Amino acid sequence: MNICITGGGTGGHLMIAEALLEAAIQKGHTAIFIGSTHGQDRKYFEDSSAFKEVHFFETTGVVNQKGLGKLKALFKVFKAFLKSRSVLKSEKIDAVYSVGGFSAAPAAFASLFLRVPLFIHEQNAVYGRLNALLKPFASSFISAYDKDSSIKGYPVKKIFSTTKRVRKELKNIIFLGGSHGAKAINDLALLKAKKLNAMGIHIIHQAGEADFLRVQSAYQNLGIEVELYGFTKEIPALIAKADLAVSRAGASTLWELTTNGCPTLYVPYPYAAGNHQYYNAKFIVDDEMGWCELEGKKLSLALDKILKDIDLDLAKHSSRLLDYSNKDVAIKMINAVEEII
Repeated sequence: MNICITGGGTGGHLMIAEALLEAAIQKGHTAIFIGSTHGQDRKYFEDSSAFKEVHFFETTGVVNQKGLGKLKALFKVFKAFLKSRSVLKSEKIDAVYSVGGFSAAPAAFASLFLRVPLFIHEQNAVYGRLNALLKPFASSFISAYDKDSSIKGYPVKKIFSTTKRVRKELKNIIFLGGSHGAKAINDLALLKAKKLNAMGIHIIHQAGEADFLRVQSAYQNLGIEVELYGFTKEIPALIAKADLAVSRAGASTLWELTTNGCPTLYVPYPYAAGNHQYYNAKFIVDDEMGWCELEGKKLSLALDKILKDIDLDLAKHSSRLLDYSNKDVAIKMINAVEEII
């Protein structure tokens, strides 16, 4: 079977693509990727040897554009649709799997035009507009938050389940602001650095490339040694090392932390479309598997409370996360494609 995986723009979508690629290869299939020249698609897959082919077409988001900008964005999608249609035909693609994001639009619409079965994974608790539009036409629509989804859980790379463990003692804390970093999380880490250091807790911190130098300088001024990164692809190993996380609530990171059993204080990105990061985190909090606090004055107090009660909560939350997580979701998604094809 020859599969086209499409979508991206942000790291969250692309992590799902990686998990699906890994599962497809494990099942003996080949896969190509269609993404955008914008966003992070090229950073993830331009040099990939696992995909049979990779294609990047010029597209941008449409929803966030206004007036003439929206028309220009739609025209770019149309041109990319024509190119995607040609690729799907020439590569004799059997199925298209969309992982969402603006990068997915051209190949997703091309699959419907060519009557190639379209499969969709929605990563957030609040549907993206493209996925909501295409859902009625999809052969399968998967969501970890949808009780009617035929597959429960979220596709993450196998490494997160092979390194999973119950956290019983807080030795390492990781601050994750996402691929671009998050100033609120960076500032929280710097504010608590001395306290964490005094408690004997090692700090791992992905600050984002844009804020890296400021954060690095601040730690140096504090005289505290930390494991600091701008952008890194070693997140699986860093999460496996951590006993507690402070993180944005992007879906992929949320489910990677869940699968690995790492209790987390989620700090939702306040400007996410449909406030979806808040609802992603709420899903975890409602099942008593983690914590959530919005940016602002209460964020520091929230982390203080967690640290105060950590001996009571760490193992409990970690165990609940592992009980809830569903392994081999990506394999199940590829199995479902096989059955329908």
